[in-house]
Amino acid sequence: MKLPRVMLAAPKSGSGKTLITCGLLETLKRKGTDVRAYKCGPDYIDPMFHRSVLGIPGGNLDTFFSTEEEIRQTLAGCVSEAAVIEGVMGIYDGVTGLQGKGSCYDVAAASSTPVVLVIDAKGMGQTMLSVIKGILLDDTDSLIRGIVLNRISKGYFSQIEPLVSGMLGRISEDRGSAVRLLGGVPASKEINLESRHLGLLMPGDIAGLKDQLDHSADLLEENLDMVALAEIMREAPDLKADDIAGEAETDESDMPCLAVARDEAFCFYYEENLRMLRSAGIRIKEFSPLHDSSVPEDADGLLLGGGYPELYAAQLSANTTMIGSIRDAIETGMPSLAECGGFMYLLEELEDKDGNVLSMAGAIRGRTSWTGKLSRFGYAEVSGTREGTLLSGLRIKAHEFHYYDSSNNGSGAIAEKPGSGRSWECIHAGSDHIWGYPHLWYPSCPELMGRFAEAMGKYRRKRQDG
Repeated sequence: MKLPRVMLAAPKSGSGKTLITCGLLETLKRKGTDVRAYKCGPDYIDPMFHRSVLGIPGGNLDTFFSTEEEIRQTLAGCVSEAAVIEGVMGIYDGVTGLQGKGSCYDVAAASSTPVVLVIDAKGMGQTMLSVIKGILLDDTDSLIRGIVLNRISKGYFSQIEPLVSGMLGRISEDRGSAVRLLGGVPASKEINLESRHLGLLMPGDIAGLKDQLDHSADLLEENLDMVALAEIMREAPDLKADDIAGEAETDESDMPCLAVARDEAFCFYYEENLRMLRSAGIRIKEFSPLHDSSVPEDADGLLLGGGYPELYAAQLSANTTMIGSIRDAIETGMPSLAECGGFMYLLEELEDKDGNVLSMAGAIRGRTSWTGKLSRFGYAEVSGTREGTLLSGLRIKAHEFHYYDSSNNGSGAIAEKPGSGRSWECIHAGSDHIWGYPHLWYPSCPELMGRFAEAMGKYRRKRQDG
């Protein structure tokens, strides 16, 4: 399959990849190009920015979660005219920070995607030549095809441009493939994407976001060689995948209904997870624990995803009718999944970073509290340890990223951190529920979703029989 595509990567986090990515998406949209966006790694927030530009869900590409063939299948199944992939951390940073596995370069190599390297030039002089040269020396597959200097004044770009272009010309000759300097993007006081402890503020929290993203696109069109960038995208090799999977159209009227929490407090969902739920014969219906009064009446299952419940703890605690509805659903045996923020919501209490303690749903005994540091951060493989649970005998890939921890994390599974030998108990697991801090990657264990769909089907028949 022919799919023009590019990955935007950088030497480190904070280089401006998200703004450059969103600016490129907006420029392509202005030209009438049907484009799809992806994010390398397990990040939830950057895909929200992609969606704010395109108006459609994006996706995640991750070679720890997925095989190389699955990466190619995902891209080959892209029903768009082009794809833009945003990298994660530094270009070669992998699962442990010291290995290439799981890095954005690994994703680019698996999918033969050309890379444009974004260099944050602020505070650097000619040292940026050494940075670029060093990164290109490790580009064993000659994937890097373009360089963008970010946050650089027009005056300084005009001085450094001959040096960078000359160096790239010599390197291109040595390796037999061209690497082009595409331009320099000046910093702008009109663009300010702030961060909080899990990354950037979410799109809905940023005033004037559309104007900022429009301005970012304007800066790219004014300062980058967009023709050369389009050529790099078109030069991407054809994708080869054994089986290109697509979602079949189905009649949802007789499907079990999964109530998925989605609002300001709960919004961290992998699109691939939702797609797998649908492929397992589950109909998805969104609701808001913040603003609604109850779980949807036709729900046969419950999914409470991650997010920022700590920022909305007072509102969540005050919505006692919703809390009662969720507890009633769980007590009647409704199958349920709760991850990270959703797990925090199911505990008895939440203690925020200021020491305020608020009542939560109380389906699980215990309290979650601010620790001030990342807890068990990173990838993990989770194995069920108790018979008779949804996780029994299964192993699924996962990721943790949270500054809160709880007094009762569960003991229904063991999580193992790759490359370190470290392991810990986690997750409350039963025949009808999985609740814990790990964010699970459902496609890595299709059998689990089959079990969950079966449990939902049984609950649906029980509910319909009265």
